[in-house]
Amino acid sequence: MSNFYEERATMIAAGDLQEFVPFGRDHCKHHPNALNLQLRQLQPASELWSSDGAAGLVGSLQEVTIHEKQKESWQLRKGVSEIGEEVDYDEELYVAGNMVIWSKGSKSQALAVYKAFTVDSPVQQALWCDFIISQDKSEKDYSGDKVEKCICILQSSCINMHSIEGKDYIASLPFQVANVWPTKYGLLFERSSSSHEVPPGPPREPLPTMFSMLHPLDEITPLVCKSGSLFGSSRVQYVVDHAMKIVFLNTDPSVVMTYDTVQGLHSVWALRRVKTEEENVVLKFSEQGGTPQNVATSSSLTAHLRSLSRGDSPVASPFQNYSSIHSQSRSASSPSLHSRSPSISNMAALSRAHSPALGVHSFSGVQRFNLSSHNQSPKRHSISHSPSSNSNGSFLAPETEPIVPELCMDHLWTETITNTREKNSQASKVFITSDLCGQKFLCFLVESQLQLRCVKFQESNDKTQLIFGSVTNIQAKDAAPVEKIDTMLVLEGSGNLVLYTGVVRVGKVFIPGLLAPSLTMSNTMPRPSTPLDSVSTPNPLSKLLGSLDEAVLLSPVPELRDSSKLHDSLYNEDCTFQQLGTYIHSIRDPVHNRVTLELSNGSMVRITIPEIATSELVQTCLQAIKFILPKEVAVQMLVKWYSVHSAPGGPSYHSEWNLFVTCLMNMMGYNTDRLAWTRNFDFEGSLSPVIAPKKARPSETGSDDDWEYLLNSDYHQNVESHLLNRSLCLSPLEVSQMKDEDLSQNLSLDSSTLLFTHIPAIFFVLHLIYEELKLNTLMGEGIRSLVELLVQLARDLKLEAYVDHYYRDYPALVRTTGQVCTIDQGQTGFMHHPSFFTSEPPSIYQWVSSCLKGEGMPPYPYLPVICERSRLVVLSIALYILGDESSVSDESSQYLSRISIAPQKSQAEQEENRFSFRHSTSVSSLAERLVVWMTNVGFALRDLETLPFGIALPIRDAIYHCREQPASDWPEAVCLLIGRQDLSKQACEGNLPKGKSSVTQVLSSDVPSGTETEEEDDGMNDMNQEVMSLIWSEDLRVQDVRRLLQSAHPVRVNVVQYPELSDHEFIEEKENRLLQLCQRTMALPVGRGMFTLFSYHPVPTEPLPIPKLNLTGRAPPRNTTVDLNSGNIDVPPNMTSWASFHNGVAAGLKIAPASQIDSAWIVYNKPKHAELANEYAGFLMALGLNGHLTKLATLNIHDYLTKGHEMTSIGLLLGVSAAKLGTMDMSITRLLSIHIPALLPPTSTELDVPHNVQVAAVVGIGLVYQGTAHRHTAEVLLAEIGRPPGPEMEYCTDRESYSLAAGLALGMVCLGHGSNLIGMSDLNVPEQLYQYMVGGHRRFQAGMHREKHKSPSYQIKEGDTINVDVTCPGATLALAMIYLKTNNRSIADWLRAPDTMYLLDFVKPEFLLLRTLARCLILWDDILPNSKWVDSNVPQIIRENSISLSEIELPCSEDLNLETLSQAHVYIIAGACLSLGFRFAGSENLSAFNCLHKFAKDFMTYLSAPNASVTGPYNLETCLSVVLLSLAMVMAGSGNLKVLQLCRFLHMKTGGEMNYGFHLAHHMALGLLFLGGGRYSLSTSNSSIAALLCALYPHFPAHSTDNRYHLQALRHLYVLAAEPRLLVPVDVDTNTPCYALLEVTYKGTQWYEQTKEELMAPTLLPELHLLKQIKVKGPRYWELLIDLSKGTQHLKSILSKDGVLYVKLRAGQLSYKEDPMGWQSLLAQTVANRNSEARAFKKQEILDLFSSVLYECVTQETPEMLPAYIAMDQAVRRLGRREMSETSELWQIKLVLEFFSSRSHQERLQNHPKRGLFMNSEFFPVVKCTIDNTLDQWLQAGGDGCVQAYLNGQPCEESQLSMLACFLVYHSVPAPRHLPSIGLEGSTSFAELLFTFKQLKVPVRALLRLAPLLLGNPQPMLM
Repeated sequence: MSNFYEERATMIAAGDLQEFVPFGRDHCKHHPNALNLQLRQLQPASELWSSDGAAGLVGSLQEVTIHEKQKESWQLRKGVSEIGEEVDYDEELYVAGNMVIWSKGSKSQALAVYKAFTVDSPVQQALWCDFIISQDKSEKDYSGDKVEKCICILQSSCINMHSIEGKDYIASLPFQVANVWPTKYGLLFERSSSSHEVPPGPPREPLPTMFSMLHPLDEITPLVCKSGSLFGSSRVQYVVDHAMKIVFLNTDPSVVMTYDTVQGLHSVWALRRVKTEEENVVLKFSEQGGTPQNVATSSSLTAHLRSLSRGDSPVASPFQNYSSIHSQSRSASSPSLHSRSPSISNMAALSRAHSPALGVHSFSGVQRFNLSSHNQSPKRHSISHSPSSNSNGSFLAPETEPIVPELCMDHLWTETITNTREKNSQASKVFITSDLCGQKFLCFLVESQLQLRCVKFQESNDKTQLIFGSVTNIQAKDAAPVEKIDTMLVLEGSGNLVLYTGVVRVGKVFIPGLLAPSLTMSNTMPRPSTPLDSVSTPNPLSKLLGSLDEAVLLSPVPELRDSSKLHDSLYNEDCTFQQLGTYIHSIRDPVHNRVTLELSNGSMVRITIPEIATSELVQTCLQAIKFILPKEVAVQMLVKWYSVHSAPGGPSYHSEWNLFVTCLMNMMGYNTDRLAWTRNFDFEGSLSPVIAPKKARPSETGSDDDWEYLLNSDYHQNVESHLLNRSLCLSPLEVSQMKDEDLSQNLSLDSSTLLFTHIPAIFFVLHLIYEELKLNTLMGEGIRSLVELLVQLARDLKLEAYVDHYYRDYPALVRTTGQVCTIDQGQTGFMHHPSFFTSEPPSIYQWVSSCLKGEGMPPYPYLPVICERSRLVVLSIALYILGDESSVSDESSQYLSRISIAPQKSQAEQEENRFSFRHSTSVSSLAERLVVWMTNVGFALRDLETLPFGIALPIRDAIYHCREQPASDWPEAVCLLIGRQDLSKQACEGNLPKGKSSVTQVLSSDVPSGTETEEEDDGMNDMNQEVMSLIWSEDLRVQDVRRLLQSAHPVRVNVVQYPELSDHEFIEEKENRLLQLCQRTMALPVGRGMFTLFSYHPVPTEPLPIPKLNLTGRAPPRNTTVDLNSGNIDVPPNMTSWASFHNGVAAGLKIAPASQIDSAWIVYNKPKHAELANEYAGFLMALGLNGHLTKLATLNIHDYLTKGHEMTSIGLLLGVSAAKLGTMDMSITRLLSIHIPALLPPTSTELDVPHNVQVAAVVGIGLVYQGTAHRHTAEVLLAEIGRPPGPEMEYCTDRESYSLAAGLALGMVCLGHGSNLIGMSDLNVPEQLYQYMVGGHRRFQAGMHREKHKSPSYQIKEGDTINVDVTCPGATLALAMIYLKTNNRSIADWLRAPDTMYLLDFVKPEFLLLRTLARCLILWDDILPNSKWVDSNVPQIIRENSISLSEIELPCSEDLNLETLSQAHVYIIAGACLSLGFRFAGSENLSAFNCLHKFAKDFMTYLSAPNASVTGPYNLETCLSVVLLSLAMVMAGSGNLKVLQLCRFLHMKTGGEMNYGFHLAHHMALGLLFLGGGRYSLSTSNSSIAALLCALYPHFPAHSTDNRYHLQALRHLYVLAAEPRLLVPVDVDTNTPCYALLEVTYKGTQWYEQTKEELMAPTLLPELHLLKQIKVKGPRYWELLIDLSKGTQHLKSILSKDGVLYVKLRAGQLSYKEDPMGWQSLLAQTVANRNSEARAFKKQEILDLFSSVLYECVTQETPEMLPAYIAMDQAVRRLGRREMSETSELWQIKLVLEFFSSRSHQERLQNHPKRGLFMNSEFFPVVKCTIDNTLDQWLQAGGDGCVQAYLNGQPCEESQLSMLACFLVYHSVPAPRHLPSIGLEGSTSFAELLFTFKQLKVPVRALLRLAPLLLGNPQPMLM
């Protein structure tokens, strides 16, 4: 073999040569490294270069000494993009000194620094490693695990790991590490053996030398090896042999190569996870005596590791005596580790699981190995049981726990021992390479012997192990794999670079610009006679290589003969080379097909090895031929082709195909120089030696052949026909015709060539490729090239059927006659006809056509991987047309026959299994099945567009059916294929982590810069203006709300100075007025928080801007400032503390729950000034409400609470509880209990907890235990409602708010549980609450904390009755919440308002409001939205005697207290209204709105009525506020104008009874109305109602510091009831919000049937549990259905991501914004001006046709069919002009017509009469008719003779050939060879013909045209 190659030594030209300098080196110079900086300070610049330390970094390269040179190292790998797929650029990891620089390439630049790391001590090694993050250690789960990509930096004492996500880990190393290797599972360490480690005596076991670490947070564990010994069973043990060194480690396949320094042998091991039985073997003490060696392994090892890790020097003696270890471990073990779990692997999993949050990244090694030694572990075996332990009992510490190994090495192969083996033959370089046919080799370079040893290996059939084969030695100085093209580069001893594939030599590599050693070494070298073609080297390179003599460079002439002897002899070439200067010294850093050459002068160049083929066509053909040939033949063929293709000065892209044909035919035995059509190929490069083995050197004289060549060239023909030629009357030269004739006689094939026997197989696969290419419209040129080759082969193989087939496809290219090469009859026997070869040519068009007609077809042959399109088309037709669902799900389909040579199985099988049909998506029809299957196979729109239109039609039809009503849960790819980008974008957004969705970036921030400064601080700039302007497009209500809610600008203080007022009094009056206005300003932030709810994503690097609360005023006309701090009037102390708390909450609530926030940012916001502490307290509460407070570290929570700042504690406790709503979280419970004396044990120290903090903590308990009905909590809270005041003035102030909080908390704990409170019947909860509500004797409760209350209070005399004024509100609301929505009549009757005057006097009117509310909430289903129902709550006595407030006269009556009656009346009505608000919260129910609005108006009029004083203005204001809040609840988020007007009116009222509390209520109503800027609404779930009861408690504070009845902080709990319900349609093409029509279907309920409602989105949806489905309605947008009966999760996730619903405009429609009435759509326009200005065109008919086609495409919604229409039209016209050179378009038209007449299509039409691709098109009949006419005219005009000739197998005239082909194709005329078989001679009548032709499946219309010819009747029958 080698001689053959030596004799035609070929050259391979390498691509571009570039100087190579590691990128990191340059970056290091400029990197602000500590070292550089110190040096610069210490020394003057001139000395910088010579200083030793910086030389490697800063010194110029010339002065780098050899010693310095070793300090830098680098490695390159193929780039990996962020997503994880491989990309075509390099990544470099450069190490120098203490620095590691990681640089990456990209499309735009070669390399750029990605990350740079500087560590404390010199870096020993840096590498990439992927760690697996998984809890499960088993092997089978490996594939699905998450991978953490890291970079590992090894220093002498520790290893740093930095993951791409930004996590850092440090692991300290318990021993000196010699080497680190990245594996498939994690890191592998080799321990460096210290020189003085004594070989252990008999009792001692050596320590392992290899360790693994599977994750930065795991233990370092020893490696186990399992070596199959020759004499029997394999033995499992730790790797302890110091002689074993790892030389190579590969991840896939996962193998390790080691070198035994003692024996001098290399071995290969498989690396895998350890199995449990092996763990046990290693950990157990060996009980079969005799080998005491590994008795103490585990324990001594563990002890040693742990002692080392405590900081003893690793070099010290490995063993210490027992006591020191023991004592140390005891002293060093920290108490926190005492609760360790028994097994280490658990610990590892544990530490991994918690790592990111608790900052365990830099878990130090000391702590890791230092495990507690005080608990027994089940895995430990006590020593006394072990028979052979006596010898070292003294040493073993019984506490040490074994470290469980995790990885195991299995022995696979060891090289054979040879006698002449040298000791230091360790491999210096190892790599895995595969040859061109996919056979793998493990190659290792033994430099001492200049040998590259290659071991062939392959996977076993069951894929479980690797089988190694024989070793081949190649002489080499260095080598490197070129993975892109499956070859390797070998640097021979002589200095030549040679390319090998596997062990087959391909050829030398010629590097333009580098001299070839073989030329320079032979002194007798003659000077080459040809001038240098193109030796232009780039400038810097020529400097680099020194000046080279022209002669030294290699000329394009193939290598000279006399140098070939060099291959055999190995010179000691150093001497020869030293004089010459540069030669290649070594090869390094192979990536893809690039490799770096180190030259002898120290510089490096990077070269590219050319690819196997650049044109797609050649690649495909090579692949197919490789697939079909035996491996050895395939390799030889590819090697030949490669050396031809890559010869110096090789072909350009254009002529690659010609080169391929020539090369292939030569290998088949053709003489291409004698074949007419290959002779004319024009090559730009020289022909390579393979084709013309002995090409004579051109003689000086030239020869006749040259002229001959010129005359035959295309160039000559072009010149001949040139005008100039004619004008000069040059007579055309006669090309000697004789040549051709003599050519045709003696062309025969040489049967000795490589591929001769395989010609039929190759021909067949090339034919299949030809059919495959017909399915890609972009490959037209390739097909034409291929057809010429196929025709030649088909003729020579005498395959008439194939020639006929090609003729019908390409009549213009395929002449019926042509040059034939004879194949000797004797030789044909040697040809191997494969089993899959068929005499009938497989035709994909024919196959599809038969399916459409419903005829049976044999399976279609296909080549796996290569003919994927054919496979796809066949299966999709089978599925969609034949309706066979199993076709795509079965592995082996009956529609395809796979082609394979018998032995080659594996690859094909793998391919087949790729596409299993995943049933996860819901599929209802064949169309859907097809579309889903196609996307699973990876078929996309791009591919659909390149399919010919006839083939694509069935697929397009399926897509059309799917597009109308797709399922909302289809994956993204399916939606893209069916052209619903709206859905695919939705699916893709759905997979993104919850963060900013694309619409939040559509925020318009186009505030003009002038106003920026003032607007900056009102806290409402981050609202999504664009969406709000769509929701409220008619007016500027949003600006109005902003104006009403801003608290950052001074207010106007408008006071008129009367003449009698002195200036001083006037100032006082202004300040008093300002004080009144400030009551309003301070109440604004709560409302502002509602308005801006969740509207902002903070920047993690900036603190949250909190707008300031401005309490100054400006007085007109001079705009003088009015300030409260001037001291003229008394201002209450601490007036602003709660206001600023609310301001902080409002700012914090802007943060959306989806924002990325961490603990550090929360702490970073902490203000510097003490006066801002209240705002920060509010900010903390807000973070709890939006769920971010869970990220705050426990440590920080503790810090805040110990400060003792009351507000901070309140905010924090409420925030944390809200964040942990209903979780019963223990840590939070502990936190809250400290603040509630009742939850502490009776003996505990009394903590002085401020009252408001206690209130907050009690509500917090309610939130954490919400809905859990936790018994103990309920019991305590029940008692706390009636907590009596204590003796020492404790619990005496603000008792009401505490009692209320306990009631609310109790209600939350038992929320909605009603009578089924499991296990609480003995507590009598409802009875106890009833008593608290109506009063009575206090029951003494036996409780643990009752001792404190034995002595009564000295301040408050309550006696032993319950103080109802304190306990009633809490108890009432607790009852309401416990029995919420239970419709429990008996409890509800307790809450009825009293109906006698006597009883009315006993109840505070205010409490009647609460009772009415509670009663209605219990009887939830009875609430009706009308005023009649509201009035029905008022007892009869009040109704009959109530006064209408407008009357002037008061009726006087003795026994009736009118004041009581009227107050009771208004409060009861307010209570009923409030319950109406709860019942219809967020529903925008119209009747509820009307009813409440009427009552609000009524209360407004009562307030101004003359006798309002009877009821009391305060009471009326309260009721009005309550009704207004109810109104806002019903209309939450809707921004209703009428409610806004009410709020605005009340905003302006600032005098009289209006206090802080009423302003608070009014602005809360305003906030609710615009909740979250219209994106949020309220929910009516139980937990929402509980939260709203806390927030809207109908007793409002009298002034800003008033917390007596209700803690103000609770007002913010409304957040827990808010839910996002705004659906914003976003146009997927423009990415902007738009209007769309929705149809919402409600489920039926007891009040109404199932109903539909149309809404114009963006709109707030009703609550999701009420809905059945939501649909985006046409006609403008594509329909889209979200079905909620399957579950609301999908819609919820859409709503939580800003409610973005992508919609897509249909063709020809405008959006509602541009065209509100729909009068401007394309359809409307086309109808109007159909034929107005088109008259100017000459080609009127074409224009008409196109306008009608366009109109049809748009109306039918199938714009994608436009190209098909146009193509059909063009084809018909071309046929009419008789210019059809190829018939593929005719085939397509035929397929289209067949599709529409196919049975499956007809059935679909019956099912959906209105839908389909071309419903009412007149286009097809016209097309059909035109084609028929054209062909019939041709028949009459003499075509019939042609057809006759064809059928009789005679040649016919050339001009008619293309029309004949069209006729044959269109009418499916059978080939002449079929006709004789059915015996036509006897046929006399048409009927007989019909009968005989039935078998051939010829359509009747074709027969009608053929009959005259066949029956010998010249008259055609059909005219």
